[in-house]
Amino acid sequence: MSSSFSTASNVAFLPLGAILQEFKIGGRNIVQNFPTAELYAKYNNPFFGETIGRVANRISGAKIDRLNGQSYALVQNNGPNSLHGGELGFGKREFDGPTPLLRNGKESVLFKYLSPDGDQGYPGALELRVWYTASMEGEKTVLEMEYEAELVGDDNVNETVVGITNHSYFNLANTPTIAGTVFKLATNLYQEVDSTGIPTGPIKPFPGIKENTEYVIGETEPDIDDCFILNTDPSSIPVDTRSLPLQTLASFKESQDGGVHLEVLSTEPAFQFYLGKFINVPAVPEAGLPARGPRSGFCVEPSRYVNAVNIDEYRPMVALKRGEKWGSKIVYKGWVA
Repeated sequence: MSSSFSTASNVAFLPLGAILQEFKIGGRNIVQNFPTAELYAKYNNPFFGETIGRVANRISGAKIDRLNGQSYALVQNNGPNSLHGGELGFGKREFDGPTPLLRNGKESVLFKYLSPDGDQGYPGALELRVWYTASMEGEKTVLEMEYEAELVGDDNVNETVVGITNHSYFNLANTPTIAGTVFKLATNLYQEVDSTGIPTGPIKPFPGIKENTEYVIGETEPDIDDCFILNTDPSSIPVDTRSLPLQTLASFKESQDGGVHLEVLSTEPAFQFYLGKFINVPAVPEAGLPARGPRSGFCVEPSRYVNAVNIDEYRPMVALKRGEKWGSKIVYKGWVA
């Protein structure tokens, strides 16, 4: 299994899952990780740093109701649903790369993965390209992620479904839990869900959370694992969002006194915000890693709407036709103040 690759002293990646292994701010790695690909393969049930695909989040009943004039059974790995592309989603697969290159005048690396027709139940052979670009913006460390996917090959499948994201867990203070971290969300609108995490229909304000308002994460509250919606007009969301402006989805700081700061930006219309209550990673003494339990990290997963492929009004944002490209951008900015 391939070892890590670093583009600079403050970022590192793995070909396994095109995983973001390190994102250092002020000399501190703020993403939960493992030191080797072998340990990721053994312990990474929480998806630390993974590139998620074919589709992030949940698809109801582990089934695509209608695509290419038929239905498709997916791998069921989250109660009755399919989660993050199935049991062997993209985060568990070995990517080709990294290939160093210049992108938009900046040093970047490219990872590629070819997903065959029928992979975890999804139709059509799909090639995914992931570019990572690390740079400095004054005192801020900036990591840009760009995703591009298209149907390839001659399997005669004319349409598939795609929804890629990065699944890093952040801990700004390097403490056992994220309690004390301050967060602010750009929206308080979210998809209300049932007990299995599938939307029940309405997009409504999240109880007790206001947009652009600071809140402190406690030991158990707030309890958030929900998809927040920035763009409430699904008809305006293209399958390739890269031409849209970057928007700040959420911002964080280590404590009310400051310290490490993080901003997450994207061209995507939504994001899953998760405070990590189900993290359960045992200690790895041979690697010097302590156990990591509930709320040892938080996630911001830029995305499309949850279960979009099975809702007529939302399907176009995730349905990729042959000859088109699916695309998105995510940016992390970190600094100390």
